[in-house]
Amino acid sequence: MNETGSTASEATAADNTPVDKSELARKHYVVAGKMFLLAIAMFGFGYVMVPLYEVICEVTGLNGKTGRISAVESERRLEQTLAGNDADALQREIIVEFVGIVSAGGNWEFRPNEREMRVKLGQQYVTSYFAKNLSTQPVVGQASPSVSPFAAAKYFNKTECFCFTRQEFEAGGSRDMPVTFVIDPKVPVNVDRVTLSYTFFKSKDQQLSSVTFDSGEPSGS
Repeated sequence: MNETGSTASEATAADNTPVDKSELARKHYVVAGKMFLLAIAMFGFGYVMVPLYEVICEVTGLNGKTGRISAVESERRLEQTLAGNDADALQREIIVEFVGIVSAGGNWEFRPNEREMRVKLGQQYVTSYFAKNLSTQPVVGQASPSVSPFAAAKYFNKTECFCFTRQEFEAGGSRDMPVTFVIDPKVPVNVDRVTLSYTFFKSKDQQLSSVTFDSGEPSGS
């Protein structure tokens, strides 16, 4: 009985020990500080990952985005291939399939003017897409390209493309929009078909120029 009473008295005394409020506040500040630093670190990591991801995708083609080169650069690469006695690569042919997609909620008619094309590596080719504004208001559109398979993306280069700039349309306006492309002879040998896809959507920037719209249709005069 004495031991039990003694233990109970010690427990009661421990429960009644005054709490050091300053020490408790210090611990709270330490925890809050660590959480704040963690939040800053996570924000910084996410900020850095965006450009890092873009660089990785540009090098590897993982996001399916196509490249952009000048016509002069395209000719220079062709000459390098010929000078390197790699003429056999220039005889390879690849089938390029063209796809047009309208983004969800988009009020457009958008399609390729030809479904596919057989091309030789290193040579420039021209194709076009047709777009029409189905709304009753002027609108600015934008196209986002992608290439599949991903392994071919970084070898698919455009010298001219309607996707480089915003496209302005009057109400009901339409036109053909050209794209000039070339496939690098260094494309993997197991690639024999490539799909070039464009998604057409309403641009976030709807600032219209003061230039008269070219609807691509006869005026009737």
